[in-house]
Amino acid sequence: MKSLRDLDLNLLVVFHEILRARQISAAAQALGMSQPAVSNALARLRQSFDDALFVRTTAGMQPTPLAEQLAEPVAAALALLQTGLSPREHFDPAASTRTFTIAMTDVADIHFMPALVRHCADAAPQVHIAVVRASGTELSSGLESGRIDLAVGAYDDMSSSHFQQRLFQQDCVTIHRQGHVFGDGPVNLDTFRAARHLLVTESASPYQQIRQGLERAGIRSDAAMQVPSLLSAPLIVADSDLVATVPRRLAERMSAALGLGFIKPPIRLPLLHTNSFWHRRFHQDPGNRWLRALISSTFST
Repeated sequence: MKSLRDLDLNLLVVFHEILRARQISAAAQALGMSQPAVSNALARLRQSFDDALFVRTTAGMQPTPLAEQLAEPVAAALALLQTGLSPREHFDPAASTRTFTIAMTDVADIHFMPALVRHCADAAPQVHIAVVRASGTELSSGLESGRIDLAVGAYDDMSSSHFQQRLFQQDCVTIHRQGHVFGDGPVNLDTFRAARHLLVTESASPYQQIRQGLERAGIRSDAAMQVPSLLSAPLIVADSDLVATVPRRLAERMSAALGLGFIKPPIRLPLLHTNSFWHRRFHQDPGNRWLRALISSTFST
């Protein structure tokens, strides 16, 4: 196929439904068409693209590599057309019972959820917010399918299929217990290197960026003391001589409760950027727009 003029665009609706259902019969039922009509449409698609597109297997009609390549742009185009052709729905947060699913890290939970809970209790009392952990392919596919409405955090591997909005940026600080040799700082590089640094093995952002910066500066983590989550670091530091380098907002929230001090580390570390992400399929969805606006107005700085 050389251009859109060579293709009946109605066939893309059939393509999308076969991709979703993975069965000719199920696709036909969903589309209100006969099975022969769907089979005929698939035959025309195969001719247009010069590719089988779907191959019958014991697990149903499985897409070829070309069909997988076409899946996202076709889904996005159909969603955009549907949005343009359909009357714009109204979203009333005060009356809505919708459940929104937001992907966050455990550190983001601490910062975002208390304020979101307070706001929803006042302005959207029947709206439900479910927080999930997701990253990589799982996060991308969840946003594309609508299983995840929004991702909020320092994700740095999102594709061009996703829109994003900057919420804030923050630096990193090094937390320590009260009475530690670090005191209120400043601390020179030799003293900083000599301290016992807690090793956080979490591979996801933002700690991966922090750990890489520490390693470049020659900071050795105490490999005998490891934790998988950035969130547990303040609890361990509060009751030991270990120190940990964490995002500033986590340090500020935990310092008063745990009696922690923190200093600006004497090394160069990257600023951490916290954004909200959503798939372009849901850019005009009224509920998604309300949630994005709520988070932006509450947390953007």
